[in-house]
Amino acid sequence: MINKKQTQLTDRFNRQVNYLRISVTDRCNLRCRYCAPSMPKPVERHNQLRFSEMRRLARISKGIGITKVRLTGGEPLCRKGVVAFIEELSRVQGLQDISLTTNGTLLAKKARRLKDAGLNRINISLDTLDRRKYHQLTGADLLNTVWNGIEAAASIGFDPIKINVVVMKGFNDTEIEKMARLTLTYPFHIRFIEYMPIGTDPVQSGSYFLPAAKIRKRIEQTAPLMPVSRTAMDGPAERYRFVDAPGEIGLITAMSAHFCGTCNRLRLTANGQLRPCLLSDETVDILTPLRENACDESLAALFWQAIRKKQNRHHMNFTRDRMLQTKMVSIGG
Repeated sequence: MINKKQTQLTDRFNRQVNYLRISVTDRCNLRCRYCAPSMPKPVERHNQLRFSEMRRLARISKGIGITKVRLTGGEPLCRKGVVAFIEELSRVQGLQDISLTTNGTLLAKKARRLKDAGLNRINISLDTLDRRKYHQLTGADLLNTVWNGIEAAASIGFDPIKINVVVMKGFNDTEIEKMARLTLTYPFHIRFIEYMPIGTDPVQSGSYFLPAAKIRKRIEQTAPLMPVSRTAMDGPAERYRFVDAPGEIGLITAMSAHFCGTCNRLRLTANGQLRPCLLSDETVDILTPLRENACDESLAALFWQAIRKKQNRHHMNFTRDRMLQTKMVSIGG
């Protein structure tokens, strides 16, 4: 039995961890330059967590304090059976929020089933509104398909819809104002994310980096920004909106002003590794004991082991000795 006294995952720095991001696959149908510039060899099928194993781990983690689960990839909608898995997760008592991050290419076909299965919220990665640039960035001419998916998700009631924009200086930074102005028409949350040195050449990464303070200054050329009060379900984004706009603008300052002091999450990779931090290559293997029929209490102890490995902050920067070796597609965003 799990120790009833250990029902809240609190780390050495008194941060309460209640959020688990589960990568259901490391496979993706796009090849975004910052996520999978050269596609690593995918996890072999027998080393990939089964949905039944993910459900068990979600249930165990809920018992020790996890209340929010986000499904990521790769591209989670590429994996057959993900809708049924969401329906199973929605029946896990105590999970208050089930969300998903997707590139949107398969969303139009699956949005209704995702909603009916119990998915609460959805994030779509979309870094440009320029069809040529989208093709250049992702390797696929699917910008219109993604936008159709966004509209489908909005039409069936997903709210809020968050659109994640990784800002790359010299590539899509000329579209900052255009992306921000979407919030004047749509009730979307447009979130501008600083470029991070994950699995790419650090010198090249540094040339793409644009700090959030400069992004905000560019946005304010459109109109003044009003701060938005935070809620209990908020992530790390600084929230703003234009006056009378139906949508919101978020700034995620992963590099220029890290938010590690409020980190509340763990990551579970598709090959069964618990990652205490996105910007660290340190992991705890949970697949092996899971396949060796470890009891719930033993598996819960591995969550605690991962929690104890969480550092007070990340130390990534744009130098070769401070970059992350693992590619984003292998981690789960």
